[in-house]
Amino acid sequence: MRRRARRVGGGVRILVADGLDAGALATLRAAGHEVVERRGLAGAALAEALAGCAALVVRGATRVTAEVLRAAPGLRIVVRAGTGLDNVDLDAARALGIAVRNTPAANAVSVAELVIGALVTFERHLAAAAADLRAGRWEKSRYAAGRELAGRTLGLVGFGRIGREVARRARAFDMTVEASDPGLDRWPEDFAWVAPRALDDLLAAADVVSVHVPLTADTRHLLDAARLARMKPDAVLVQAARGGVVDEAALEAALRGGALRGAILDVFETEPVPPGHPLLALPNVLAFPHLGASTVEAQRRAGQEAAALVLEALADGRR
Repeated sequence: MRRRARRVGGGVRILVADGLDAGALATLRAAGHEVVERRGLAGAALAEALAGCAALVVRGATRVTAEVLRAAPGLRIVVRAGTGLDNVDLDAARALGIAVRNTPAANAVSVAELVIGALVTFERHLAAAAADLRAGRWEKSRYAAGRELAGRTLGLVGFGRIGREVARRARAFDMTVEASDPGLDRWPEDFAWVAPRALDDLLAAADVVSVHVPLTADTRHLLDAARLARMKPDAVLVQAARGGVVDEAALEAALRGGALRGAILDVFETEPVPPGHPLLALPNVLAFPHLGASTVEAQRRAGQEAAALVLEALADGRR
């Protein structure tokens, strides 16, 4: 029997363990709840902070383990303000009767814009050219061999919210778009212009492969050495989903050996990336510190959607 969370006046206590939009915090407080902000917690410290809390809001940094959940008997809901749920022990939450929700639509546009922007940056050598110019070097001729996106084939591994937003933007660049997503029961009617393909066929045909699937037991190292070997040697891989979907050791070998022309990485198997990570030393890699959702708009949407999910769960609990 799970104990009730501590009540504060007419509300309850909510722990926000990662950064959240100020408007979302105000929404929760305006509903009469006590909002406790504590960042950087893990393990026993997180469990201790959850004492008396009815709701927990996290982003990607906080790991919500089975031990943490078992130590919070009054907890009703965990909300991940963002897309992935790989930092929450879903089996433990289910067994304990704790609801788990996320905000998968909140950052779709921001991630899609990063993917297309990074692809243009990579193909036109914009980051290197800007660095040269800032250092006083006018290297126009060095970067004369950029490439256009128009007329090339984009293969999307995963065709959920983010994949579809990427497809819309790629279409505006006159790219041909194909997608692989065996989890879809029906192909979306408004995306009839996107060709469904089996994963291995898509990898072999695409000039650019962009990954947009969650990290699960089935998708861990989905793109391993064998799958990467199916790609064109002139192809570019974009990884803006979850670290672990791509086998980084296999990717490094493919890039070093000329089996792939390049890679754009916004996520890694270990974050923060440890110093000396071998992929960061490669000249044909453009990498970012997991910036996909890092826009004012995405943060605002994620926060407000998270607050709404918390309030809905707490209201249901009072009925």
